[in-house]
Amino acid sequence: MPDPMVVLLVTLGDPDQLTGGYLYHRRLADLAPAQDARLGFVSVPEAPFPLPALAAGRVARAIHAERPAAVVIDSIAAAYLAPALRRLADVPLLGSLHQTPGGIDHEPLRTALQARLDLLVYRHCALLLVASELLADQLVGYGVPRRRLRVVPPGRDVVPEPPPRPAAAEGLFAAVRAVRDVPAAPERDLRLGRAAAFLSVGNWIARKGIIPLLDAFARLPPDAGTLHLVGKTDVEPAYAARVRERLASPALAERVVVHGPVALEEVAALYRAADVFVLPSTQEPFGTVYGEAMALGLPVVGVAAGNLPHLATDGVEGRIVPVGDPAALAQAMLELARDEPLRRRMGAAARARALTRPTWEQTAAQFFGAVREVVARAGRGAISA
Repeated sequence: MPDPMVVLLVTLGDPDQLTGGYLYHRRLADLAPAQDARLGFVSVPEAPFPLPALAAGRVARAIHAERPAAVVIDSIAAAYLAPALRRLADVPLLGSLHQTPGGIDHEPLRTALQARLDLLVYRHCALLLVASELLADQLVGYGVPRRRLRVVPPGRDVVPEPPPRPAAAEGLFAAVRAVRDVPAAPERDLRLGRAAAFLSVGNWIARKGIIPLLDAFARLPPDAGTLHLVGKTDVEPAYAARVRERLASPALAERVVVHGPVALEEVAALYRAADVFVLPSTQEPFGTVYGEAMALGLPVVGVAAGNLPHLATDGVEGRIVPVGDPAALAQAMLELARDEPLRRRMGAAARARALTRPTWEQTAAQFFGAVREVVARAGRGAISA
């Protein structure tokens, strides 16, 4: 029996971080054996930009020591490999892109410089695997030929059909288990005596819209809902200080529960016990959390930005409101808080739409199939930048 195809993925820092791109790659690594492959990780050390580029030579040596069939470069690490491109000329390269060139969380000067380095590295990649059609279109705008792009979106877990949710007066619904064998949790009252439980999963960074969410939620009547915030609170300290200041306002007192970063199993339990998912993020190349919430039957509320309009339709699977309109965001949440039949209809539609997305197994097949194509072309000497 032939040995599995060895693929190395170059990322930044700890590959086990609990954010979208890292989780995407970890799921692919878990599923690699079923694709007769092994996906290993090589990390560029985290440090202030552009210092990680100093490790490019060491990363190249680590790659050659493993003798991989191909190397996949995570978009968050791409710029830092620019100094080592010549050393990697004999290895088939692909990109795995979850953000636009230059990233989406940096100040303008860094974004411009990093974008130039990212694009330099991408020109040496035989194929760029991107998380969404939106991101593919954005890359075309940067001058990347469409023929060099392959959309390989995040997968979804196979979720059994959920039982009907009981009415508010009857207590919380008995939730389904996700395919990753998350234990069935005991009933949890996330509503805390209010009409609905709103869940938001996102780190406290400006583009996630945590402050606009709090501004909108403060407009709701006190009995309309309880808001649960999940995610890292220390990524942008200055922004986090503003969030905590906003949380201290009387209009939000005892109505918002801050969970901080939690384990995947706990996130799954919160999805199952919530009524509505809300995240007014303005920049999401894919928006994995929206897909996760929809797959578990939650209507989603967000803004008309990023990839959300490609995942859900306003008035069908949830509510999508204009960016920068806290009154519209508040009205969308209030509508869903007060109208349980509407929540159920939209939640069922959200789940049905989520089930049209590929499973993680199908995503892994697409990903490793693309890698095999590049390896085969390299063997024939057919790769061109």
